[in-house]
Amino acid sequence: MFKRERRAPMEPKQYYIGIDVGGTSVKEGLFDEDGNLLAKASVPTPPIVDAAGFAAVTEAIDQVVAKAQIPRAFVAGIGLAVPCPIPASGDAKVKANIAINLPELRVAIQEHCPDAVVKYENDANAAAMGEAWLGSAKGVQNVVMVTIGTGVGGGVIVNGDVVSGVVGAGGEIGHMCLNPEEERTCGCGGHGHLEQYSSATGVVSNYLAECKKTGVEPIELTGPSDSKDVFQACREGDKLALAAADTMADYLGRALALIANVVDPEMFLIGGGASASADVYLDKVREHFKQYALSASRETPIKVASLGNDAGIIGAAYVALRAAGK
Repeated sequence: MFKRERRAPMEPKQYYIGIDVGGTSVKEGLFDEDGNLLAKASVPTPPIVDAAGFAAVTEAIDQVVAKAQIPRAFVAGIGLAVPCPIPASGDAKVKANIAINLPELRVAIQEHCPDAVVKYENDANAAAMGEAWLGSAKGVQNVVMVTIGTGVGGGVIVNGDVVSGVVGAGGEIGHMCLNPEEERTCGCGGHGHLEQYSSATGVVSNYLAECKKTGVEPIELTGPSDSKDVFQACREGDKLALAAADTMADYLGRALALIANVVDPEMFLIGGGASASADVYLDKVREHFKQYALSASRETPIKVASLGNDAGIIGAAYVALRAAGK
């Protein structure tokens, strides 16, 4: 008689949770190692500084594993995209711009999921990693992503790895000084920074400056950072709105040209909330980039990111997957 060959027991499949900690909501997603999104959850962002705040995050973890019907012990990694610089060491040296205690949150998550590795990443860097894993930069090893929202963020990936730097300031593209003569002050206290001209807030400021210069009454604006109204006016042929968008594109094109001289990426990606209006300004950005870039870099593609609001959770999950050694 032949002995039946005994099969080695199959290892249980491993899963990864990406957590995107924003100013208004904490979004979580559960993924398998192939990048399939199995479950999502979202809770309003509380002050994440005490037991109640930490519980809001861990309860959302329980929500996604329950929706996917997997044991919590099968979660091998948890990545968190957070709005502050995170150095390569993983220990934040700069406070986030929201109420969050990162060291104690890590402890709370680790106690809740003792089998999982927990890793932080800057939110813009995480978005760039998400695009490199499953989005517009899939398969690309060298990419720079610019996120345009209330401010301007950035993620720099070189040879497949995020460039964080010693204090985590790698990729702080929005605070490149492009006009030291600017009298207005940036939110960081500096002057003439990219995000003063090329963020959603910057576009509105550009437009109001054009109106003041020409003595024209501005259109009704929803708010100081709502560039949608200005971009819609561009689509309708408003000359002052078009001038404001061109100022935005000029500064952004100039910044990308400078970055190309240092990083020489395979492509640039534009993401964030204002990327939804890229039809208005992207061609102008490309035009100005070619104007300022070295001839060897002028054909570097500048594309719109594809993952939208899920970029943060996808990137955070990928950070977790890599931290777990996958």
